[in-house]
Amino acid sequence: MTARTFDPKRIGTRVAAGAVLSLAGAFGFASLVPSAHADTHPAAVVKADVKADAKGANTGGQTAQTGAKAGAKAGATAQDVINLARTQVGTHEDASGNSKFNNWYIDSPLGEQNAHRIGAKSASVYKGQSWCDMFVSWLGQNTGTKGMGADAYTVSHAQWFKKTGHFGQTPKPGAVVFFAWNGGGIKGIDHVGIVVKDNHDGTINTIEGNTGNAVKQKVRDTSTVAGYGYPEYR
Repeated sequence: MTARTFDPKRIGTRVAAGAVLSLAGAFGFASLVPSAHADTHPAAVVKADVKADAKGANTGGQTAQTGAKAGAKAGATAQDVINLARTQVGTHEDASGNSKFNNWYIDSPLGEQNAHRIGAKSASVYKGQSWCDMFVSWLGQNTGTKGMGADAYTVSHAQWFKKTGHFGQTPKPGAVVFFAWNGGGIKGIDHVGIVVKDNHDGTINTIEGNTGNAVKQKVRDTSTVAGYGYPEYR
């Protein structure tokens, strides 16, 4: 499995390497940079943090959650998020690498605002891009979870959790789990998912998007975890 790359010649579907789009506010940053296809063998992973344009990393601002499912109740439990994630297991991307979660992000105010922020003509820049964090964002938005964040880029998502004091090293059901296959802390993060269960044997059960081109249930060794983000569950 190979890493997805950006072709600057394909205007509207790819973003040139180094371009970053950001949305900061109550629900964190939302950024897009060239990133590895999730769940590749650790030795083959191309780092998701291909050095982003630092000038764009903290720009923009919004104080309200965007793209929330109409009628979603304010706040959710960890079990609400896990239950919704389970309904998506087996959902595949198409032959172009696009998924329903890319489509949701593209159609959301979040995606549109970030596309405009980097000067792209539309949010179609997200089409076919790695979608593990879009899946996590979709879960949060569609359950009305507070403090989940709504990102497309795993590194800035983890940075937001840390900045808001909701980042740590304890696996909890419903936590957003950030993986760095080759270490390196937050800057080395490659992939993200949701914790289902701590097995108390050095492994966790997870549900992850963009894993072998699909949403899958996995058992992961905690040695690959860079940290956990803790939403504000009720």
